[in-house]
Amino acid sequence: MFLTHVTQLLYDAVLNLAYPQACAICGRSVEQRKFGVACERCWNETKIFTGDEPLCWKCGLPAEAQVAREARDRVSCRRCDSQSFTAARAAGLYEGALRESVLLLKRQPHLSTNVAALLTAAARRDPVNTSTRIIPVPLHEERMRSRGFNQASVVAQTLSKLLRLPVDEVSLLRVSSAEKYRAGLDDRGRLETVSGAFQVRHPRLVANENILLVDDVFTTGATVSACAETLIQAGARAVFVLTIARASMSGRPPVEAPG
Repeated sequence: MFLTHVTQLLYDAVLNLAYPQACAICGRSVEQRKFGVACERCWNETKIFTGDEPLCWKCGLPAEAQVAREARDRVSCRRCDSQSFTAARAAGLYEGALRESVLLLKRQPHLSTNVAALLTAAARRDPVNTSTRIIPVPLHEERMRSRGFNQASVVAQTLSKLLRLPVDEVSLLRVSSAEKYRAGLDDRGRLETVSGAFQVRHPRLVANENILLVDDVFTTGATVSACAETLIQAGARAVFVLTIARASMSGRPPVEAPG
C-alpha cells in the first residue's frame, strides 16, 4: 500500500511537470490527478458531507441549528413532505470543487477518483446503504443524441463497480423531452412540469427493490420525485436518491429541528 502511494505521488509529480493542470477555481496547480478539476486547497474549502451534520431526514438539506444526535432522525425542512422519494443524500453542497466537478461531467463522461470516493462514502451511510439496485435518472432520447452521453449513467456505472451493485439503465425511461423549467415556477409548478415524464418499461426488474436513483445535482427534487413516484408505482419497495452535489436552497426557510 505504501509503495503504491509513493508510486502515485511520483506519477503525479511527473505529470504536473510535463502537463501542468490549473485549478478551475483559483488557478493554482492541481497537485494530484485524483482531485480532477480542482486543487487540494479548493477541495478543502468545499462543503463535503461527512455523515455527522444534521440534515433533513428526507431530502438531505442541511440544518442551520444545532441538533442533538438522538434527534437527528426527526429533523425536517417540511418542503419535501410531498415528494415521492424515500430519502435523498449528496456528497456535499453545490459549490467550489463539487460544482466545478459537476460542470466538467456535463462536458466529459468521467468522474475523478476523489468524486467517486466521496459518492461511495455517501452511498454507504444510512439510509441509502440499504439500496439493492442502481438506476440513473434518464435523459430523453433527443437530449441523449445531442449530448452524446448521460452524466447520471457515468455516476451509476462508477458506483456499480465500487459498491458491487447491479446498474439498471433499461427499466426507467424519460418519455417527455422537457428538460428545463419555465422561469418563475414555484415548487408545485416544477413538480407538475415533470409529472408523467417517466415510465417504467420493465416492472419486474424494479419490483421489491430498494432503488438507488442517481444524478449529478439535487436542486428542487422535482425530477427525482417524479422518477421515484413512477418507480414506486411499478413496485419498488423504496427509492433513495444520491447525487454528487446538493443545492443549498438559499432564501428558503431553514430546516426545522425537533423541539
